[in-house]
Amino acid sequence: MQEKIDHMTYLPGMEIIDSDIQEQVITRMNNYDYGKYSAADVRRALAAEYPSTEDFAALLSPAAEPFLEQMAAKAKTETRKHFGNSVYLFTPLYIANYCENYCIYCGFNCHNKIRRAKLDKDGIRREMEAIAKTGMEEVLILTGESRKMSDVEYIGDACSIAHEYFKNVGIEVYPMNTDEYKYLHEHGADYVTVFQETYNSDKYETLHLAGHKRIFPYRLNAQERAIRGGMRGVAFAALLGLDDFRKDAFAAGIHAYLIQRKYPHAEISFSCPRLRPIINNDKINPKDVHERQLLQVMTAFRIFMPFAGLTISTRERAGFRDNVVGMCATKISAGVSTGIGSHTDEEPLGDNQFEISDGRTLEQVCDAIRKHGLQPVMNDYIYVK
Repeated sequence: MQEKIDHMTYLPGMEIIDSDIQEQVITRMNNYDYGKYSAADVRRALAAEYPSTEDFAALLSPAAEPFLEQMAAKAKTETRKHFGNSVYLFTPLYIANYCENYCIYCGFNCHNKIRRAKLDKDGIRREMEAIAKTGMEEVLILTGESRKMSDVEYIGDACSIAHEYFKNVGIEVYPMNTDEYKYLHEHGADYVTVFQETYNSDKYETLHLAGHKRIFPYRLNAQERAIRGGMRGVAFAALLGLDDFRKDAFAAGIHAYLIQRKYPHAEISFSCPRLRPIINNDKINPKDVHERQLLQVMTAFRIFMPFAGLTISTRERAGFRDNVVGMCATKISAGVSTGIGSHTDEEPLGDNQFEISDGRTLEQVCDAIRKHGLQPVMNDYIYVK
């Protein structure tokens, strides 16, 4: 049996940066007692012109649940103030599903018996051509977390190809060192998404049994390394349902807040994923986070950091996604598949990471956005050479 490695100790080759953000995030999360907040605290938070971290804590507390309509109204006001009627669209592209980690909640985990696949350069290009033909101008490149099967050069090649077809290129891959993020940025990547999964390090240890992902601090500091490597933007998320969702959402918000203060030029965004069933395990969600609670988290993020992007993924049903765009979400995925090679092949080459809930095409999602009086936007960047 493989000997477990200490989840708090960096492995050889992992860059250690001089930063106290991890300590600040964990300390504040551990001190967060959401049971102490009252209705008066929530009203104060809703009335604040510039909400504090204490206001954010109150908005995530159970005391805020009766104020969800007021939170939604304030979130909508803030969204319109900073983003107008625009809703940005993107699609994820999974180019490989090999993984060296043993994460018990993930369909890609190395002990799950699924079809593994990896697209070559021609396959990546075919997939990107197919996506670009739909009118999409932003793509998010994803792999399983395997440096052996999806090394930095392989991901860099994918970024270079993507840069030929898309105005914005994001990556959601394994955490890297600063110089590796710099390399990917030079090959066309604009932003980095990293799910911390849970900010509770003890719980994190029980969920990540093997692989590089087991190292909690290396993952937590990934966004800071990405910014130092030149990435324009970084996205933060906890996988809601793995642990206490209120504490995880609070930690993700504080993490983003501290990064923004330290690197004011960086573009900040959030995702709010909930656990979804995976292949060989359809009972993966031990701690349900209901839609009203998810909406509370999303509106709290918007009120606390009104200028931050907020993505709603196809993990959620179509009706919920349609209702939160324009209210608090500013970015929505469309034409999604989590399989490998599924944009050009009727039968994907490799299995999905998880089951999606909203399988609508780009055109169908755009129609739904317009019906809400909003404007679907494919790209809002102009690159000057």
